[in-house]
Amino acid sequence: MSSAREIRADFDRASLVVYQAYPDAIADVAVRQQKFGPPFSVGRMTWIKPSFPWLMHRSNWGRKSGQERTLAVRIRRSGWEAALGEAVLTGYEPRAHGSPEAWRQAFERASVHVQWDPERTVRGAGLPHDSIQVGLGRGIIQRFVDDWVVSITDLTPLVRKLRKHLDDGRADQATRLLPTEAVYPVPAELVRRLGM
Repeated sequence: MSSAREIRADFDRASLVVYQAYPDAIADVAVRQQKFGPPFSVGRMTWIKPSFPWLMHRSNWGRKSGQERTLAVRIRRSGWEAALGEAVLTGYEPRAHGSPEAWRQAFERASVHVQWDPERTVRGAGLPHDSIQVGLGRGIIQRFVDDWVVSITDLTPLVRKLRKHLDDGRADQATRLLPTEAVYPVPAELVRRLGM
């Protein structure tokens, strides 16, 4: 592994924030009801990311089609850790899986997928530590919707402000406005499963 893997998040004793980017139709319902509902689909995998800069890189600061709205979804830590406890990495790693065949079988059955990608600066450059993305599959997504979500906040106005700072060459000001993230304490029994 070339880079360190850390989960960085905005969290407290009971909850943590994950970020998602959606079109208006999904975001409007989620923010109004404080719960995901149609047209959000519980029938397909949804990816949650505790790193705000990584989601900004992925959604091109809300410029990508279908990713115009940025939501901060505060979820229960118990749900987050339950998801990590069922997770299988998206690629084979000997330390986590033993054999490629064992990984393949576990991956096909898994209700949760985990992928690591280089963390990003506000300018999009890769950093020397990786950031986690967690894919919630059909077997677990209803629990996310019904049991884990504590609150849903629309960060789109903040994203627009940050984007303007960046467009105007004020990366320092943009960086100061980013949500605060600290290294999340991963339970020891999950470290190997997550390839950390």
